Amino acid sequence: MNKVLLSILILVILNNCSTNKKLGFFGKDNKKEAPIVNNKTILTKQTRLEQEFNANLYIKISSEKLNQNSLNNQNDSGELAYEGDLQRIGKYKFSKFNDFDFISPNPLFYNKDLIFYDNKGTIIFYDENQKIVWKNNFYNKSEKKINPRLNFAIKNNTLIVTDNVAKYYAINIDTGELLWTKTNIVPFNSNIKIKDDVFYVVDYKNILRSISTQDGSEVWNLKTEESLTKSNTKISIALDEKNIYFNNSIGDITAVNIKSGQLIWQLPTQNNNISQNAFQLSNSELVINENTMFFSNNKNEFYSIDTASGLINWKTEISSDLKPVIIGKLLITVSEKGYLYVADKKTGNIIRINDLFINYKKIKRGQTKPTGFFVGMNKIYLTNDDGKLIIINGNEGSILETIKISSGKISKPFINESKLFLISNGSIIKFN
Repeated sequence: MNKVLLSILILVILNNCSTNKKLGFFGKDNKKEAPIVNNKTILTKQTRLEQEFNANLYIKISSEKLNQNSLNNQNDSGELAYEGDLQRIGKYKFSKFNDFDFISPNPLFYNKDLIFYDNKGTIIFYDENQKIVWKNNFYNKSEKKINPRLNFAIKNNTLIVTDNVAKYYAINIDTGELLWTKTNIVPFNSNIKIKDDVFYVVDYKNILRSISTQDGSEVWNLKTEESLTKSNTKISIALDEKNIYFNNSIGDITAVNIKSGQLIWQLPTQNNNISQNAFQLSNSELVINENTMFFSNNKNEFYSIDTASGLINWKTEISSDLKPVIIGKLLITVSEKGYLYVADKKTGNIIRINDLFINYKKIKRGQTKPTGFFVGMNKIYLTNDDGKLIIINGNEGSILETIKISSGKISKPFINESKLFLISNGSIIKFN
């Protein structure tokens, strides 16, 4: 009886193997596989181990729609009108910061003039020839010891200033005269956006505040969850015609009605533990392009979000706290390890990855971090905290030139009136 059952079992196994049309008797395909013909591979999910991908693939990145500077309420710089010869044509000098390696100060451009500040919070107005038109300091002795770090925005001829001392004030930009000054409950930790006669800013308690540019009175505020530790990243604000958007220190993305301050939607991007370790989270600026928000962080997350609903369009694994650039159908960013990514902005699929630190020795590249980049007329300009500027052929991803700008950190690049500006500690260098 046992022999009969054993025979039946063997017949069943043999029958199943022989009737499998896909596999042969022992799992081998009897048919020859058709060759895969594909001249462009798409990476739908990036692994955490970074490496080059489609490195030699030619991609035309230029849209031939050039912007004169990157300043707009959507933070959408696109392709900038810069094709200079990188000749140094000026230097704006200021007293050195004692914490330059840990901050990201931004100059403000006023036509061809420039506004910046020094280590003690003195605001300096330079003309296009680097001569000082005026400079003023509105801090007392104890406040100067804190080393005020300032944020600027401009409305007509009114300069709006917020700081890490919890002050905010307005200055006549032509004369340097103080128009009004106010004090907040805590310091500010974001860029400033202005629409009509109102400016918007976020403080260290993750409160979005709407404030009148005329007299500094508060119009409305919206409180979001507060982190238990101080964040080391500046909060980003972007706005469109109806809403204002910001990412707080614990990774929540919030959309608010720009007139009423009413919450429209909120999207958490981190787990609950991040509120205790907010100093570890570093986000890129928010960029709005065609009703879609793009941003990334140092937690290996890159997001595309629908601005109307707050729903995630896609999410992929890129670790970067640099502001992404959108050109046409393409999304461009650089990871914290120096890899250039070109992706499809609609799907998030990665088209090409190039190693921009390929010429660095292993120890040196582990100590170097990008500080910013921009795209200008088919070229990509990347700045690093080792003082180098790397120029890349955007279409091919190849390195054209590496220039030593400073012995220490240089800031992200700024473009104004087709001129390039880079901040080192103690000076802003102007290039043709």
